[in-house]
Amino acid sequence: MANPQLEGLVIAVTGGAAGIGRQIAEQAAWSGARVAIGDRDAAGARATADELGGGMRGYSLDVTDEESYQAFLESVTADLGPIDVLVNNAGVMWVGPFDEEPEKATEAMFAVNVLGVIRGIRLVAPRMRERGGGQIITIASAASKVAPPGESSYAASKHAVLGYLTGVREELRGSGVVISAILPGVVDTELAKGTATGAAKLLSPDDVADAVLAVIAKPRFVTTIPSYVGPLVAVAGLLPQGLRDFLMRKMVPDQVESASAAERRDYQKRALGS
Repeated sequence: MANPQLEGLVIAVTGGAAGIGRQIAEQAAWSGARVAIGDRDAAGARATADELGGGMRGYSLDVTDEESYQAFLESVTADLGPIDVLVNNAGVMWVGPFDEEPEKATEAMFAVNVLGVIRGIRLVAPRMRERGGGQIITIASAASKVAPPGESSYAASKHAVLGYLTGVREELRGSGVVISAILPGVVDTELAKGTATGAAKLLSPDDVADAVLAVIAKPRFVTTIPSYVGPLVAVAGLLPQGLRDFLMRKMVPDQVESASAAERRDYQKRALGS
């Protein structure tokens, strides 16, 4: 169903061939937006665009490569027009004990989760600023606020992203360019396959897509899913360290103890080469 607040917007979604990105693209297209999905699986991006229809376009995009990102932006602009909303969705995650994490996996997480976001914002935000408006939404993670055991490097990458967004948001204040971050808990996607959710429920990609569309319609800086995560972390930060640790251990999953390495093996080999 068309949404007057999204109708006609050009929305680009990175990592859009599957999972959360696909659902964001699908819901945006249903709302009347012109949607471009970029993915390093170029064939998958084009297949998803063809399947979802609605004039959606699929493109090759490697967020770790400057030339690939530039080519993606030029192609989208030529085909659909200037990008009104960029959704930084592409991300990867390795799970396991910190001292067993392959160096290749650590480098991949920072290359995609941090440098990929920085690259996208550095390339897109100036164009938006010149036009006097636009929005950049980054799918970060509740791991931007907490650090589950077994996800130490992943959490570090997401903490870095939130820090970067906080600084850039201030630099863009008054420019018309809006910076937003979505911080979901564990989402039922291949990236999170075999991991535990802790005290929170398992989210669906639609839950995240709903939040993205809500933030486009009514911008805000940080949105946590579930909504109570933000206040909970804020309150925990006021407690003495012992009480804070106790609360976090009750709420945050220990992926060293709970995650299934067997279930994650295929994803980690394909996404991280490890």
